[in-house]
Amino acid sequence: MSQEDVLLLIQKKDNRAYNVLYDMYAKSLFAIISNIIKDREEAEDTLQEVFIKIWKNIDSYNESKGRFYTWMLNIARNSSIDKMRSKNFNNSKKNLSSENFVHLFEDNNKFINKIDAIGIQEFIKKLKPKCIALIDLLFFKGYTQQEASEELEIPLGTVKTNNRNCINDLRNFLQV
Repeated sequence: MSQEDVLLLIQKKDNRAYNVLYDMYAKSLFAIISNIIKDREEAEDTLQEVFIKIWKNIDSYNESKGRFYTWMLNIARNSSIDKMRSKNFNNSKKNLSSENFVHLFEDNNKFINKIDAIGIQEFIKKLKPKCIALIDLLFFKGYTQQEASEELEIPLGTVKTNNRNCINDLRNFLQV
């Protein structure tokens, strides 16, 4: 069953689609979740919550804004960060570096999941070192802008400006 077929079945709330969706994406989404949430039991619970969110919020997916897998990945990442913050994890329990994050994608055997990871390292390498550090903290480690400010020992306003500029740089690299 293709991704498009599964997407149509989910939109129709066909129960068969849930199992197919889980079989297709559970391993890669769990890798993302467990990269942020180190406790296996908490990560497994979060994975279940992510699939429920995907199921319930499928109508909010907009193909023109990005790939289905990327949409699901963002749900997994955001849910993991929310869970981590709700449990008051400290900085030492936060996830791995962006280099490890990229390798999680590259190790996955499913071609469909590799599509979204192709070239990520190359785009990251093109960024300025300050952007790499900031994006690593904010997007891969789940730091707040305030926490990143403290970690990098720079003013909060500078973090916000640099974040905006770095994201614009990434957008420009992706449009080329």
